[in-house]
Amino acid sequence: MERKRRRLATPWAAGVAGTVFAILTATAIVLVRLAVPTGVDGGEATVDAGQRSAVRTALELIPFAGIAFLWFMGALREQAGQREDKFVATVFLGSGLVFVAMLFGAAAAASSVLDEDGQGSAFGRDIAYGLLTTYAMRMAAVFVMTTSTIGHRLGIIPRPLTVFGYLAGLTLLVVGANVPWSELVFPAWVLVLSLNALWGRRSAASPTAASS
Repeated sequence: MERKRRRLATPWAAGVAGTVFAILTATAIVLVRLAVPTGVDGGEATVDAGQRSAVRTALELIPFAGIAFLWFMGALREQAGQREDKFVATVFLGSGLVFVAMLFGAAAAASSVLDEDGQGSAFGRDIAYGLLTTYAMRMAAVFVMTTSTIGHRLGIIPRPLTVFGYLAGLTLLVVGANVPWSELVFPAWVLVLSLNALWGRRSAASPTAASS
C-alpha cells in the first residue's frame, strides 16, 4: 500500500515542481527580454530605474526556478526507477545539471545591468544572452529529447507529448539565439509535461479512491 502511494505521489511532485519552474522561468525570461531588449549583438544602452527593477525581480526568481527544476528532474528519475537505460539516463542527468549551471551563470552575468549610473555593461549583457540562448537552451534541448525518449520507452509519456518533446528539442537545438523569445519553448514544454503528470495522477487516484 505504501509503495502504491509513493508511485502516485511522484507524478504529483514532478507536476508541481515543473509547473513552478515553468512559471518562474518564463516570467524571468520575459522580464529580462523586455528590460534589456538588445541581444548578443547589442551595444551600450542606457537602462532606467524601471528596467533595473525588472531585471532585479527576474534575478530573484532564477534561484527558485533552479531549485524547482532540480526537484522536477529528481521526480522524473524516480518515476523511471530501475527500468531506465543507463546511457540515456546519464545524458538526461548531465544535461539537466549543466542547464541549471548555465541558467545561474546567465543570471549572474545579467546583474551587470543593475549599475546605478544606468549604463549597463554590454559585455555582461552579451555573456548573459550567450549563456541563456546558446548554451543553456542547447542543454535544455538535450534534456527534452532524452526525457521524451525515456518517457516513451517506459510508457510514462503519451505519444503526442513525445512528438511535441522532440519538436521542442529540435527547435531549441537548431534555432538557439537566432530567433528572439525562442527560449520560452523550454518552460512551455515543461509546463505541458507537468500538467500531463498532474492529470495522470488525478486519473490514477480516482480508481484507487473508489476501490478504497
